[in-house]
Amino acid sequence: MAVALRSNGNVVFRCAFRVVWCPKYRRCVLGGRVEERLKDLICEVVEDKGAWLVELEVMPDHVHLVVEVDPQFGVHRLVKAVKGRSSRVLREEFPHLKSRLPTLWTNSYFVATVGGAPPAAVERYVEQQKGR
Repeated sequence: MAVALRSNGNVVFRCAFRVVWCPKYRRCVLGGRVEERLKDLICEVVEDKGAWLVELEVMPDHVHLVVEVDPQFGVHRLVKAVKGRSSRVLREEFPHLKSRLPTLWTNSYFVATVGGAPPAAVERYVEQQKGR
């Protein structure tokens, strides 16, 4: 995971974040076709918002995302967009999600900058979580 210097015309930056969030009640609903569609949606939103996807892992009960975000856009706005669009689309396309959950995602999420840890260590951690 090489994190390059980026520029938006006003700011040169290297802002990579690890973001983790869960379905409501940490239900194990993110498998199979739901997982594949969720990955597609996350990639679409990240691209639409001008961010850069570094790593993405979806487990049955949570999502790990490593993403680079323009500091003038902000990681919170990106996470809000990802969770909002994915919840709406997944609940439309997979009606069983509506019957099992009042909303798809919890309101909360975890975010940490990647800069404090060697990028290879963060990448290994995210990959190891798939087996848990």
